[in-house]
Amino acid sequence: MSSKKSSVKIIGGSWKRKNIFFHGADGLRPTLSRVRETLFNWLGQDLSEKNCLDLFSGSGILGFESLSRNAQSCILVDNNTLTISGLIDNKNNLNAKNALIVNSTAEIFLKNNNELFDIIFFDPPFASVDMHILLSKIKSHLKPKGIIYLEMNAQFSSNEFKILKNSKAGNVYFYLLQLKI
Repeated sequence: MSSKKSSVKIIGGSWKRKNIFFHGADGLRPTLSRVRETLFNWLGQDLSEKNCLDLFSGSGILGFESLSRNAQSCILVDNNTLTISGLIDNKNNLNAKNALIVNSTAEIFLKNNNELFDIIFFDPPFASVDMHILLSKIKSHLKPKGIIYLEMNAQFSSNEFKILKNSKAGNVYFYLLQLKI
């Protein structure tokens, strides 16, 4: 783990061009700006009345980007102490009152949380989690017609989820998923 501090810019909404600062950590790779641009074109630029969950928050860029675009709330979950410290600093710097920072593993958070979300950002470190096991746990935290944003280093297929949108940037595949009804 590195304590080197880096930054990434919010690309849209009320905090457009504001920097998010984060400490380097194993597996932490903030979502590229061109991928975020595509993602928020897919989701719509205004996320008013949407409750979001940024699981494996890392830099927090997806959560803060959603709040910048008027999301009603966003819970940012990570279990790295240095990462949590950076998320809290960014929350304070942006005066993001509707951001809740939670120091927890994804598994424990999902087990203990009963809130439902409109949008779940699921961008874990590629090597350290079983995507399919966690996706099966995440689905019970979606509101009806809720959406999961998934980022991974391989193509995705599932019998439980419908792929609404998908694309690829470099070696990263990214998807918008919804539960099959």
